[in-house]
Amino acid sequence: MNINYEYYRAFYYAAKYKSFTKAANVLFQNQPNITRVINKLEDAFGCKLFLRTHKGVTLTPEGEQLFARVEVAHKLFQKAENEIMRQSNLEYGSITIGANETAIAVLLLEKLRSFRKIYPNIRINITDQSTPQVIDSLDRGVIDFAVATTPANITKNMKITELARIQNVMIGGPAFKHLSSKRQHLADLTQYPLVMLERHTMSYAFYNQFFLNNGISMHVDTETTTINQVLPMVKYDLGLGFLPEPFVRPDVAKGEVFEIPLYEDIPTRGIVLIQDTRKPESTASHALINDLLTYIPEDINE
Repeated sequence: MNINYEYYRAFYYAAKYKSFTKAANVLFQNQPNITRVINKLEDAFGCKLFLRTHKGVTLTPEGEQLFARVEVAHKLFQKAENEIMRQSNLEYGSITIGANETAIAVLLLEKLRSFRKIYPNIRINITDQSTPQVIDSLDRGVIDFAVATTPANITKNMKITELARIQNVMIGGPAFKHLSSKRQHLADLTQYPLVMLERHTMSYAFYNQFFLNNGISMHVDTETTTINQVLPMVKYDLGLGFLPEPFVRPDVAKGEVFEIPLYEDIPTRGIVLIQDTRKPESTASHALINDLLTYIPEDINE
């Protein structure tokens, strides 16, 4: 049976207020139209739903049975409408972001701080993964969108937008402080140990290509799984390392690590937004993405 939802709304309010006139007022209609709708509903069911008297209307047993069901459905619809309206107004909601450590430390955390102040009830989940892993998570629908560093090998269903470019620097701990006093040739530094993210990462591939472009083979002495482990290893003189300049700036200022200037220009890397064009964005995700697209922290490009 295909009955217009508006018929059930008319029935609900007529039953609730025991008056076709009051139902008409609530629905901004006229009383004859409500009567017509109820008559059509009764014809569709083949029974009377209301008893009409000069004092108003009352439900028949069949009407009582229908009202019990319609009332539950009406409350569910109202709840759904309220939830959607609250989400549309960003009163609540959730966002799941896939991001690698560099993107989190250099850009994402700063933006999330300001976003949280404006939308305190939006729940944010961040999965900390490598660039290939966040792309895989996005492809499988596990996350809403990704923020990562280049190079990024996206699928044909994805869209990539650059948010910022970051400069990478070579750093050393106290034992290698003497290397920071003057510009060094990359080839001369191959005699020193090197700390690097493990070889399946895009960072490893990025720096390996940098060495190859300068006619040098890269030899890594210590591999680690996360960028957050590179800095402590450099501080403890396990080797030289490459890290984003904003990431190490506080430690350089404190004299805990030392930037080693090179004659060769280290290529910049992009921080990018990656979206799956097959998946519609929630209101909350759309709001954060707009913030990311229109805002770049000043210190990234200094």
